[in-house]
Amino acid sequence: MQKTTATVSRSAGEPIGDAYSPADLAMRRRSRNSASFRWRIASLSDSIKRTLDVCMSLVLLALLLPLMVAATLFVKSGGSALTTVTRIGAWGEPFQLLGFRTGSGRAGRFIARTGIHTLPALFNVLKGDLSFIGPRAVAPGEVSAREQLARRRFSVRPGLLSLWWIRKRANIDFGTELDADTEYASTQTVKGDLGIALRAVPTALYGSRSGVLQDKVVIQGIPIDNVTMGEAIDDLMELAAGDKPKQICYVNAHCANVAWKDADYFKVVTNSERIWADGIGVKLAGKILGRQIKQNVNGTDLFPRLCEAIAGTGDSLYLLGAKPGVAEDVKNWITERYPNTNVAGFQDGYYAKEDEPEVIARIAASGATILMVAFGVPRQDIWIGENLDKLGVNVAMGVGGLFDFYSGRIDRAPQWVREIGFEWLFRVLQEPGRMWRRYFVGNAEFLIHVWQEKFFGKTPHGRKAGVKVTGE
Repeated sequence: MQKTTATVSRSAGEPIGDAYSPADLAMRRRSRNSASFRWRIASLSDSIKRTLDVCMSLVLLALLLPLMVAATLFVKSGGSALTTVTRIGAWGEPFQLLGFRTGSGRAGRFIARTGIHTLPALFNVLKGDLSFIGPRAVAPGEVSAREQLARRRFSVRPGLLSLWWIRKRANIDFGTELDADTEYASTQTVKGDLGIALRAVPTALYGSRSGVLQDKVVIQGIPIDNVTMGEAIDDLMELAAGDKPKQICYVNAHCANVAWKDADYFKVVTNSERIWADGIGVKLAGKILGRQIKQNVNGTDLFPRLCEAIAGTGDSLYLLGAKPGVAEDVKNWITERYPNTNVAGFQDGYYAKEDEPEVIARIAASGATILMVAFGVPRQDIWIGENLDKLGVNVAMGVGGLFDFYSGRIDRAPQWVREIGFEWLFRVLQEPGRMWRRYFVGNAEFLIHVWQEKFFGKTPHGRKAGVKVTGE
């Protein structure tokens, strides 16, 4: 039987001649139609976004026109009140970003501090240079358009508000700005833009990091090592390569409350080799006290990065704590996602007291480099402090409920919830009976202590800020 063929138009690299069967043609037609449909959807989404940008900018310009006129009169002194800077827009095209000249006078400083100087950028939105939501408008040469990721970020209009801006204010700006921009460009929708706009409202209250940040900040008598996530990983790996056992502690609002009341726990924490900030509560405390925190270096976000860092290095983890079966599930999670990461052993936290010497002996015999202990606060850190020299590991750290997340027992808050600093509320909704007092009562108690420190210099156990407790 003669093969049925058809003649089709040919693109570069496609077969020449009558080589396609009806089935081939149908498949290719479906593929073209699907691509065309996706393009139409993307085009429709862009049209809707552009329409919203125009309407919103017109409304805001009408509402803010008196303020802009007043700002023009205040800053104008022998020259134009407006200033322009060159920025790179969609597809790498340069444009002139408008703003008010601020000057050095009182009015100029007020305009700069309140953000009024950025209002003329609404004309850029109206013109189409900018969108309300999108990657930050970068200066020429700041991002190379030849890089693949950069080309993705330039596929959309830059915005007045970006995903990176939100993550920086929430102190979860892990990775790079380019990563966040390309994430936005790859997933951008009108609904997603609305979500970013809504998340910006609570995030704006957290303030921004500015100036030179201290390497050590003291909050409620606890000297916190002020590091980024990347710095924490590098530091941890350096400690793991050492020849003496070291303890790492995390401090969040709950930990600070416990340390305020429990002198033994306070002593263990302040004597540990590293103390890292965990949670939005510590960030707010740093803002109130004028001691800004670089990043929220929480164990849950650090854990996969640590697994990646030690993969294939010869370093290994030991997982201790949580209910029976949970640590084993975490080990399976690591094996599935990081097959080159060695887990030297695991043990649940529900062993009998008389079995503790045997548990410690097994940890020491495992050859593990890093021990992660999930006993909860304050027990995990006190336990590490009491047994550190017997554990045979280079680094031991308390990780709280981390195992519950990576075993799949408890779902972690979605990214957008973490970006607005409400992960604590998500935990309350998951386990209200167990968590309501810790967060609703505990957070209020923590903030009271912070204000006591700010106005009266009060810290727990009569300790001066930054003084470690040794030899007691």
